[in-house]
Amino acid sequence: MAVTTDTTTAGTSTSPDESRAAVLTVTVFPLFILAGSILAYLAPEPFLPLGGFITYFLMVIMFSMGLTLTLPDFADVLRRPLMVGLGVVFQYLIMPLAALLVAKVMDLNPAIAVGLYLLGSVPGGTSSNVISYLCRGDVALSVTMTSVSTLLSPVMTPVWMLVLARTETEVDGVGMAWTLAQTVLIPVIGGLMLRYFFDRQVSAISPILPAVSILGIGGVVFPTVAKNGELIVASGVVVVTAVLVHNLLGYVIGYAGAKACRFPEAGCRTVSAEVSTQSAGLASAMGAKFFTPEAALPGAVAAVLHNITGAIFAAVMRAVPLKKD
Repeated sequence: MAVTTDTTTAGTSTSPDESRAAVLTVTVFPLFILAGSILAYLAPEPFLPLGGFITYFLMVIMFSMGLTLTLPDFADVLRRPLMVGLGVVFQYLIMPLAALLVAKVMDLNPAIAVGLYLLGSVPGGTSSNVISYLCRGDVALSVTMTSVSTLLSPVMTPVWMLVLARTETEVDGVGMAWTLAQTVLIPVIGGLMLRYFFDRQVSAISPILPAVSILGIGGVVFPTVAKNGELIVASGVVVVTAVLVHNLLGYVIGYAGAKACRFPEAGCRTVSAEVSTQSAGLASAMGAKFFTPEAALPGAVAAVLHNITGAIFAAVMRAVPLKKD
């Protein structure tokens, strides 16, 4: 769901149809996931068979992301290496440590704590690009940060899980790295290369890619809810509170960190959105695959919550004048 515009905060341009589709995504996405999750809880049987295809849904999500990228998006790394580098460091430093803080302060049970650690250790979510666009942030920086953090995830996510969760449960770091390479790295690179060789054809279908990503995330979240309905009811308030506090810490500390590093205001807004908005579908799927059903819950909750808070953040920031730095 990477989005670029023809404003000064963006890198490359995109069609009005693609921009409208992206804006629609951030409003429709949480409603679709929330409604589908309620339906999966009330009538789980039709959704349970989807559980066997979660890995493929993840690959579709990441392949769609790859299709939205172009090689010039990565030129931002060379043009602003310090800014991009610090942004990615914030992503992989603030959220894992914030997850640890929330888990300890709230005294979460080990399974849910592991799920929150995983949510904090996955790369930034692609909807952060849309949120950056809506809040008048630096969209080119957002796309680059999402891309770089995603490509680093087969290394960074297992390393952080080994650091954070090894006292709570056994962590298969090698297995996680290989799964992330299969479900994240290869599909993203494949989509990027397809976009490079068939740019005109891929550009023609770009407006529908956000919808494809939404359906893919639904394919990850809905069977998780269907399979773990009783657990969600039993621990719902605790999980929602933990995910919300973790998310808000990402917004506040991400913005403050960027401000301390003297980023322009548009860059501060972008880093705030990037750091706080995690790849929730990936966290939910990895939690179910490598740990316990409870470990999948923070990611499932975040798939809804992150987009609601993102819409609120964008609305608030749009009301604040963007001063020229």
